[in-house]
Amino acid sequence: MNKQSIVFTGGGSAGHVTPNIAILNELSKEEWVIHYIGSKKGIEKELISSMHIPYYEISSGKLRRYMDAENVKDLFRVLKGMLEARKLLKKLKPKLVFSKGGFVSVPVILAASSLNIPIYIHESDLTPGLANKISQRFAAKIFTSFEEAAKHFPAHKTAAIGSPIRREIFSGDKESGKRFLGFQNDKPILTVMGGSLGAKKINETIRGCLNELTSQYQIVHLCGKGQKDESLNNMTNYRQFEYVNKELPDILAATDTIVTRGGSNALFEFLALKIPMLIIPLTKKQSRGDQILNAEAFTKKGFALTLDEEKLTKHRLIESLENLEKYRGTIIHSMNISPMGDALSVLLKEIQK
Repeated sequence: MNKQSIVFTGGGSAGHVTPNIAILNELSKEEWVIHYIGSKKGIEKELISSMHIPYYEISSGKLRRYMDAENVKDLFRVLKGMLEARKLLKKLKPKLVFSKGGFVSVPVILAASSLNIPIYIHESDLTPGLANKISQRFAAKIFTSFEEAAKHFPAHKTAAIGSPIRREIFSGDKESGKRFLGFQNDKPILTVMGGSLGAKKINETIRGCLNELTSQYQIVHLCGKGQKDESLNNMTNYRQFEYVNKELPDILAATDTIVTRGGSNALFEFLALKIPMLIIPLTKKQSRGDQILNAEAFTKKGFALTLDEEKLTKHRLIESLENLEKYRGTIIHSMNISPMGDALSVLLKEIQK
């Protein structure tokens, strides 16, 4: 059997990489030669390289929705990245380019389009990011996590399918997670995740009320690169990590409650695992507001509670967690009856076509 070549792209944050990893893990290595094109410094380089998948670096500029002197420099970076990507694609000869968005995907998609290579894209959020807004005109097929997002794209080539979830996320073992963390069975486990880049205000607020929280919970704090507080390393009922990878399924299997940002991919994973969520989305000052919309959608469907970061204080955090425990049964019931589809299987079938 002759293997076919496929190129994946997407990066800038873990949310633009983990859905790609979900697909990568399921593609038959007997049928496909898999390649990844990403940025030189993004988190995608670390995550994909650890999987021993060929990784190719290109130049990429930040896409902004506002006027800035850096836009001119970044335009040249994008053009350089497109030329680099075009050279790579001519060499790799993929049958398909699959993109999860992020700044680095734009030059790859422009290059693929110039070579008449079919392009599939997936949009995770309720409203499309700028990269996917630019890329949609070049895509043969577009997939979205939310039905509400599909209306922003051409109807004839768009389908709402949910978010592709890594199958290994379901393979976690609760007892293995507790052993790894050194936790006992006397208190529930609260996991705090600020995203792959961390969340300074969430970190500070959690650490500001650790005495109160550790009286109720055992806490796993995934705080982001460079944001560990070494003075807390020996605190009882508290473990902190910059980032975890292979241990994450076991940690989530042991988790009773989670505090999270509003990234779509993470929310869909926690929904699939039936973990009640307190969502603290990025503010509009920090983002385009997509996490706020994601949080509103999940809260409206009864899967979570939301706490705005502008209102985040120690008192409001503790109060919100108390309310989450109060409505735990109702939230889990809503999760259990959710008609969430198997987006990963849909994408694998489409790629095989």
